[in-house]
Amino acid sequence: MTRRGFTLLEMLVATTIMAIAVVGLMGGLSTSARNAARLRNYDRAVQLAQLRMNELLLDDELPLATEIGGEFDETVDGGVPSGWKARLSRFEMPPFPAAGQLALDRLELEIWWMEGSQRHTLALDGYRRRVLRQQDIPPSGAPQ
Repeated sequence: MTRRGFTLLEMLVATTIMAIAVVGLMGGLSTSARNAARLRNYDRAVQLAQLRMNELLLDDELPLATEIGGEFDETVDGGVPSGWKARLSRFEMPPFPAAGQLALDRLELEIWWMEGSQRHTLALDGYRRRVLRQQDIPPSGAPQ
């Protein structure tokens, strides 16, 4: 008569192998959860930066060579303290500027957000063409 089943030694080996696999799996899940949280905040910052960049590039009243900034509303930043600062500058002007000619402006945008006590930043540059108006033309001899 033969007995069927597992011996105690076989059960201990199988349990040990299973425990090692579960510990490895739990470590991987923990790392994945931390990465997902970090990437969620970064992804939110990228979306806020794109939104703010589009708004600023469309603003014809944005002052040149002046830093502006603010904080995002909690309804759009997911409750994570975050804000922005931007600066518009002349990038390219015609050699002899006149009203009606095209010029190129550069918009530098920096988004910041907090993760605990650590501040993170994301910088973007954008460019826009504009038609020069008489008030945009620097006086003769002034630096452009």
